[in-house]
Amino acid sequence: MLEKQVTMLEVIRNINHVIIGKEDVVVLSLTALLAKGHVLLEDVPGVGKTMLVRALAKSLDCSFNRIQFTPDLLPSDVTGVSIYHPQKQQFEYRRGPIVGDVILADEINRTSPKTQSALLEAMEESSVTVDGETVKINQPFFVMATQNPIEYEGTYPLPEAQLDRFLIKLNMGYPTADEERQMLAKTGGTHPIETLSTVLDKEDVVEMQAKVDEVYIDPIIQDYIIQLVRQTRSHPSVQLGVSPRGAIALMRAAKAFAFIKGRDYIIPDDIIYLAPYVLAHRLILTHEAKFAKETGKRIIQQIIHDVDVPTRKDFH
Repeated sequence: MLEKQVTMLEVIRNINHVIIGKEDVVVLSLTALLAKGHVLLEDVPGVGKTMLVRALAKSLDCSFNRIQFTPDLLPSDVTGVSIYHPQKQQFEYRRGPIVGDVILADEINRTSPKTQSALLEAMEESSVTVDGETVKINQPFFVMATQNPIEYEGTYPLPEAQLDRFLIKLNMGYPTADEERQMLAKTGGTHPIETLSTVLDKEDVVEMQAKVDEVYIDPIIQDYIIQLVRQTRSHPSVQLGVSPRGAIALMRAAKAFAFIKGRDYIIPDDIIYLAPYVLAHRLILTHEAKFAKETGKRIIQQIIHDVDVPTRKDFH
């Protein structure tokens, strides 16, 4: 496990040459990738969302496709189309940008629900269906979608079914003054992304994803996850709590996070750290809670505070 941990630390350090002061965001993004999940990145323009995805793809020697979502984008613009080949006298599938390794779905809330739903099958099943034919998307397959939280005019809020497909929801936030100085110093000439080296290849990533599946989770930790999830379903500020898919997502994320930290087992601190990122966007709050400007993240943090954390004596 130690060799793989060193390799993951090298990937994190490599990306940090481009993304300054956001190591937690980098680690969480890699967590989602190793757990075969996807990330929703909600933040204002210009904080480095696109650069983060490009740096991740380049560090892992993965193909990078960008889909710019607009109101007139069609589902076929995402999944691809079947085109008739006169010489062969048959239709051939021309793959869309969703078929790749690392995909940036930029401003996903600017397109219609019909086009948004074109992502659902790809994200959940790692495949696309065009004209009745299903095309498998090989691993690694990682979608990082972005949305602007400020502009609401001309946008289509993601439905709950779509939100539930994202393993983790993140916010990057503005850099500190010192971090911004470092950015100005680094981007005065050639941008760091142009000279970024490759640390791993795709085969290494697929191998790591398989190793993540082998990370041990104690039944006590499983019970802790279940308690947290069930508390969301009875919370007075929550209209609809976390589904079983959310519990599975938290377990998968914890396995990947433990792997990155160099462990082959999950500890309660992994769950405590990841729960707000994995569960908060899956809550539907009551109208009263929304009016009071309550947030899913605060509710999850409150539930973590209220539920007893497993201690050493609980483990056999």
